[in-house]
Amino acid sequence: MIFKGLTLKGIYGREMFETWYKMSALLQSGLSIDPIITHHFPVAGVPAGLRDHGVGEVGESDLDWSTL
Repeated sequence: MIFKGLTLKGIYGREMFETWYKMSALLQSGLSIDPIITHHFPVAGVPAGLRDHGVGEVGESDLDWSTL
């Protein structure tokens, strides 16, 4: 699909790794994703987080693994 010169592609197969590499490069160059993450959950809060995702109350979330 092409909209205004942009090509949209899904993530599949080996291209998934390419996406990870590009995102790593963006983060290392100073990109801040803090405005995108709307909620932070402890690992024990995964069920509640999934429930909230399911009803549309959460945009992107972060899991806190330090609570293990």
